Amino acid sequence: MKTGASVFPALILLVMTSSLARADAAAGQAAFESSGCQSCHYTQGPATEKTIADQLAKKGPELWYAGSKFQRPWLETWLADPQPIRPMKFNSVMEPNPGGHAVLSADQAGPVADYLMSLRSDMVVDGAVKVKKKNLKGKLIFIKKMPCSGCHQFPTKKKFSGGLSGPSLIGAGERLNPDWILAYLREPKVFKPVKMMPVFVGVLSDKDMKNVAAHVATFK
Repeated sequence: MKTGASVFPALILLVMTSSLARADAAAGQAAFESSGCQSCHYTQGPATEKTIADQLAKKGPELWYAGSKFQRPWLETWLADPQPIRPMKFNSVMEPNPGGHAVLSADQAGPVADYLMSLRSDMVVDGAVKVKKKNLKGKLIFIKKMPCSGCHQFPTKKKFSGGLSGPSLIGAGERLNPDWILAYLREPKVFKPVKMMPVFVGVLSDKDMKNVAAHVATFK
């Protein structure tokens, strides 16, 4: 009886917490839509683009898996003070990113972050990547074996290095979920069916992909 009595309050707390989380996400969705975010970002998955024309028609990145991709503390901070992540304008390799992303108020940023974090992909397995301070194997693959630096900026002892055509990976350790990085390397077409990164399936082993994801997770 004691065991049942102790479990019952815990069950009530779990139900209440889940209800509050759904309420916060619903409020965030309303704020997301009233702020006009859906005019540039779609949130219903799976991916809808099938051709280059579909990709070029998009005004901003898809967000249907945002909760699997981002880390919530970073997301809420960024929504209230958005700084360019891409050196170049979205869907362009020629025009610099002009910035000017819409800014959410302090009372909007939290609920919208809650909503976006509720959007998850079942392709992302929680806890798949073990992050440690240094991953020399992942670093070697990132710099030498994969052409990551040709498209992505990343932090170095000399501040940063890398290309401009892809999103910057500076600060990726705070921004990205390493489990999502691994899922993206494993199944890029699930997340980006058009205009995706090079496919490394068959080039890198699954262990190598985990090491790369763990290495990117150390970027400050």
